[in-house]
Amino acid sequence: MRMNVTETRPFIKQISEASGQDVASCYQCGKCTAGCPVAEHMDFVPNAVHRMIQYGDRSILGSSAIWLCVGCETCAVRCPNDIATSAVLDALKREAAEKGVRSREKSVIALHKSFLAGVQKRGRMHELSLILGIRLKSGGLFNDMKLGIEMFRRGKLSLFPKKIKNKRMLRNLFEKARRRT
Repeated sequence: MRMNVTETRPFIKQISEASGQDVASCYQCGKCTAGCPVAEHMDFVPNAVHRMIQYGDRSILGSSAIWLCVGCETCAVRCPNDIATSAVLDALKREAAEKGVRSREKSVIALHKSFLAGVQKRGRMHELSLILGIRLKSGGLFNDMKLGIEMFRRGKLSLFPKKIKNKRMLRNLFEKARRRT
């Protein structure tokens, strides 16, 4: 009798269940990686993440790759086995946070936290607040000052964030997400 790989390997079973994705079905075609707009910036490309999970390699929890996903879902559209790598990476983020595993790149976690805090507070992202949040958490407050001034001068950065109308709905959404995790 042949055993299912998710029955014999606890890490792949855990991540597959947490993400709702059949990571074991990835056969390394590379289509997720070929379509990923941020793959070139990752320490492990999307299909390599799947392979590491398949091998039970928990070191993936400390990678920057899991924090760099932009959630565009290109991976899911391109995958012949319908694996949404973004959902897998979300499950890995939750696991890393629960285990207290830190990414080697401080700014990646700072970006993630600043982005979520801004969306939770205002209902949308405000670029200037995001940049300030990242720089305050990871250091180098004045690293991008020249670029920021130029972007502001060209009208690409607004000083004040726009707000959404239904803040109650936003609060309920974040509360519901907290209860699910």
